[in-house]
Amino acid sequence: MDIWIFIIYPTDMYENRMHVHVGKKSMQELCKIWLEPTLEIAKAGELTQKQQNEVLEITKTYQKELVKQWNNFIQGKPIQIIKVK
Repeated sequence: MDIWIFIIYPTDMYENRMHVHVGKKSMQELCKIWLEPTLEIAKAGELTQKQQNEVLEITKTYQKELVKQWNNFIQGKPIQIIKVK
């Protein structure tokens, strides 16, 4: 099973759509996923199609929590680590 890292960068607040970056520790080019208005891949990065499908499913499962974390980030509140089992 792959371990995926979901990241919000400080400069992300200047983009007009809510999103996260997803990848693995060793990846240089991360995948970018729009969280709204529809959940979709904005940029695949180094992910294969199979990996893109996997991270989209994970993102869909945790979309509400990711949106909450995004809003916390924009409001200057701490972001929580989401542990997935």
